[in-house]
Amino acid sequence: MIQPVVMPSVTIFSDGACRGNPGPGGWAALLRYNSHEKLLSGAASHTTNNRMELRAAIRALQALKQPCQVDFYTDSRYLQQGITQWLANWQANGWLTGRKTAVKNRDLWQALAAAIRQHHIRWHWVKGHAGHPENEQVDQAARSALERDSSRAAPDLEQR
Repeated sequence: MIQPVVMPSVTIFSDGACRGNPGPGGWAALLRYNSHEKLLSGAASHTTNNRMELRAAIRALQALKQPCQVDFYTDSRYLQQGITQWLANWQANGWLTGRKTAVKNRDLWQALAAAIRQHHIRWHWVKGHAGHPENEQVDQAARSALERDSSRAAPDLEQR
């Protein structure tokens, strides 16, 4: 009898922040596995809020050391709808939108598409700044990374 493969179950909360859009930015992600938590964060000297949202998701998923069952929470409609509704069409249409224009942040969408391949992910949207404890935690961590690190970080702008 073949035993089913049981994947570790991980919960991720992520957020991005930007002062100005574009401007200096920060991102953060909280990874939770059972009682273990890891908080990741980073910054860019010049970026957009959407790029920081994407960067947080990519770095969180890249931090997983094996295939996992993931519940992923974000307050970004751009990230949540992009991954659940738009990504497959963009890929099928040669990275063009329904209006036949180039997909913005294609470099990061491609990196995210690669990062999700080995995992089973359920994407959840949460309202930002509404008292969700983990969302508030990653929001604060992203803003802290922006303030602490963005002046000495590299820019993170779309590569065309």
